[in-house]
Amino acid sequence: MYLKRYRRPTVHEALAAAREELGPAALVLSTDLVPAGGWRGLMGVREVQITAAAEREVSEPRPRPAAGRHQESRPTDVLVARLTASGLERSLAEAVAAAVPAAELRAPSVRTLRDALAGQLADLTSGEEPMGRAEIFVGPPGVGKTTTIAKIAARERAARGRSLGVVAADGFRAGAVEQLRIYADIIGAPFRIARNSEELERAINASRSSLLVDTAGRSPNDPAVRDLLQLIRRRRGIRTHLVLAADTSPASARRILQTYESAEPDRLVITKVDECETLSPLVSVLRERQLPVSFLTAGQRVPEDLDRATPALLAGAVLQDS
Repeated sequence: MYLKRYRRPTVHEALAAAREELGPAALVLSTDLVPAGGWRGLMGVREVQITAAAEREVSEPRPRPAAGRHQESRPTDVLVARLTASGLERSLAEAVAAAVPAAELRAPSVRTLRDALAGQLADLTSGEEPMGRAEIFVGPPGVGKTTTIAKIAARERAARGRSLGVVAADGFRAGAVEQLRIYADIIGAPFRIARNSEELERAINASRSSLLVDTAGRSPNDPAVRDLLQLIRRRRGIRTHLVLAADTSPASARRILQTYESAEPDRLVITKVDECETLSPLVSVLRERQLPVSFLTAGQRVPEDLDRATPALLAGAVLQDS
């Protein structure tokens, strides 16, 4: 009896490969899930491995199809299957696979995949851009708004020698106000408290530098938050960032985006990238909304654990190769 193992992304493909070579009477002896070959399993993806047997050794495999599009289609299909298994939606996985050079389809490097994915995500990042009159940070509690503001202020001070003003527009959490005050003292940034929209407007009018504004993690329907948002919408030069944790599920992300729709966010900040396996689940939501990502954060260090979002960094966070 002739034994042979076949590894494929799915049971159906593994069985098809066995029967193509060993014939329709091939006997499947075992089926296992094993780490995918190459690229370190591409995000831990597993393959199906079956052990099949034939009554006698097959002297010659069936002829392979002629070289050309059909021959390339199988590696492409395998790559698409691996990418979708890692969490990418199929249309994006197909676009990434189409951007991979034909010579690398069978075993593309992580760098090749990252570059191909980055090309598809180019419209989803804002890149470097000048600070507005005020940069407002909104979002649910616990996502890292206060720490993100401290990182941005410290980065501007360290990299450009520029001092940004910091405003605590959160009259609900005394702890958050004090935390931001401490950060501002360490960084040497001007600090103000705005307990309502009128005080925030005065702070914006009085400041000679751009302001980073921390808001309460409350619903935009809350009266105090609603008044603040009305101020934001009628002022020019104000940019609003919705802050979202990287491990937020797609369903929760859609719900948060809907909740904060009245805030009319211009940008998205993704925090705690180091606490999730991949950003793949969020990519489909980003593509739906076409809301550019302004910053990525990973860790608590100020200001080291913050980067301006770029297609390459976003792709790296999806593939977790950085």
